[in-house]
Amino acid sequence: MDVWNHTSLSDFILLGLFSYSPSDFFLFSLVLLASAASLTGNILFLLLIQADRRLHTPMYFFLSQVSIMDLTMMGTVVPKMAANFLSGNKFISRGGCATQVFLVVMVGSAECFLLALMAYDRYVAVCHPLRYPVLMNWKACCLMAFASWMVGVTDSVIYVGMVFSFPYCGSLQVDHFFCEVPTLLRLSCADTSLFQDLIYACCVVMMLLPLGVIVASYARILMAVINMPSTEGKQKALTTCSSHLTVVGLYYGGGLFNYMQKASARTAAEDRAISTFYTIIAPMLNPLIYSLRNREVIRAFKKVLGTWRV
Repeated sequence: MDVWNHTSLSDFILLGLFSYSPSDFFLFSLVLLASAASLTGNILFLLLIQADRRLHTPMYFFLSQVSIMDLTMMGTVVPKMAANFLSGNKFISRGGCATQVFLVVMVGSAECFLLALMAYDRYVAVCHPLRYPVLMNWKACCLMAFASWMVGVTDSVIYVGMVFSFPYCGSLQVDHFFCEVPTLLRLSCADTSLFQDLIYACCVVMMLLPLGVIVASYARILMAVINMPSTEGKQKALTTCSSHLTVVGLYYGGGLFNYMQKASARTAAEDRAISTFYTIIAPMLNPLIYSLRNREVIRAFKKVLGTWRV
């Protein structure tokens, strides 16, 4: 009990993503540039959706939620990592660590379900266009988005409660650049195998079931596109869906690898690489993927630029 009382008041130590060699300073600069690009891209995307009425549709409403989630993820991780690297102070309080776990898990879980809802939205738009205004009305879209956030909050409360119920009586050095569940579990001096089983169960619900909805939706979409008589209609449907599928691949690739293996089965370097991908790189790529191949977004951007010039 004395050990637990002592360590419960201690700060964790984030070893970080980089050391202080010249090459690491260069890599750190690249990370900051990627983060700045992500911040700029997602904020511009949100402003563009707000500014153009033609983008006030369910699809872009869901895309705005993705941008908010990406900004939350990046804002949770990058500022603390950058501050620690620049100041040389690697400490993070228990409260700060718990906050990072809460926000990262919340956004990760919510985005899983939101991506599934976006696949359902595309399925209704392509396969049932006449019923689309009824099935995907604003009230239904808001309830779907709210449900995604609430699922994320529920999942994160469970994770935080369980992770910080374990005693940490040894080293408090987190070999990572933020507090992530698998890395924290390695530091506990208690048996965490039952909690790891719980993580697997949560992953089945939070990742595999939404992924099943995505696969089923796009299987139906593919059948509908094959039967379309219009080449232009096929191209439009495939362009919109391919952007979403690219984001799904980026997100689920890292998430499945990171959370559906036991913490002991991976190295700290693998954890950091995967985490860098879905906390920094993916949020930077998402607005580009949805913008560059989307004619509606390009037209809206040109319209806004024209208005600003006037």
